[in-house]
Amino acid sequence: MMNRYHALVARLQVGETVLIDGGTGTECERRGIPQLENAWNGGGALSHPDVVRVIHKDYLEHGAELIISNTFATSLHALEAAGESDRFDDYNRVAVELAIEARDACTRPAALVAGGISYWSWTGDHPPLSEIEASVGQQAAVMRDAGADLLMLEMMIDIDRMLTTLAAAQTSGLPVWVGISCALNSEGVMALWNGEPLVDALAALAGTGVPLLSIMHTDVKYVEACLDILQYHWDGMTGVYAHSGTSVDGKWVFHDTISPQDYTAYCQSWMKRDMHVIGGCCGIRPDHMKHLAGALHQHG
Repeated sequence: MMNRYHALVARLQVGETVLIDGGTGTECERRGIPQLENAWNGGGALSHPDVVRVIHKDYLEHGAELIISNTFATSLHALEAAGESDRFDDYNRVAVELAIEARDACTRPAALVAGGISYWSWTGDHPPLSEIEASVGQQAAVMRDAGADLLMLEMMIDIDRMLTTLAAAQTSGLPVWVGISCALNSEGVMALWNGEPLVDALAALAGTGVPLLSIMHTDVKYVEACLDILQYHWDGMTGVYAHSGTSVDGKWVFHDTISPQDYTAYCQSWMKRDMHVIGGCCGIRPDHMKHLAGALHQHG
């Protein structure tokens, strides 16, 4: 698995841009998988594995070289709030295995499977940092043992929890990439969602051994400003996977999502900044990735 990871990183380091997948959680919802109360669209790995596997397969067949397990909503505290904590290991293990099965079915042995980890809460309640540290360490180990090539931290929205989650994930021994979600704060400064300036988050990540930082689950209108800041304050590799649409009462609204053509146009402007990886998050579907893959091929 590490040979596969190092082979991809070697390509990134000589200037290639690699396509990652689009939204998986929202695609589960769009295809009819029922939600878990307080754990969003995290239940699919156990309730509808065939659907989850096909979603991964669709992204791979449209050119993705890295897919992320459907585990954004399978943190221990989310599953506890959903009454599913006794299946914590199963949700995370099976989700990674389904992504691997999709890779095998597509005969894409070089594609990477990332275990997605987040501390987002659908109840608004967050466990203390010590509990996040313990549960993320366990989650990361389960994903490693299931065969994940790397870990992707997603929707990091405040510095303290981000650093705790990062340190715990790194105990797995797998490479850990970080994804942060940004917007303008009340002072008009580009910031993490809790209002802490993006510049401060980048300073906090310095020296932590993070190979790649992505701007993810961020509105397309904010990405350029984020990349302006990364250009001067981040020395590692960079990526973008933005979202489109809105969440209403925990359900994604798809009628206002960006078109594949318009999303590709945004991505083309970001690729001019030598992004290492590019893809999509919530609301960005396989048809977006198909259109983007053609543009990425021309860019390369």
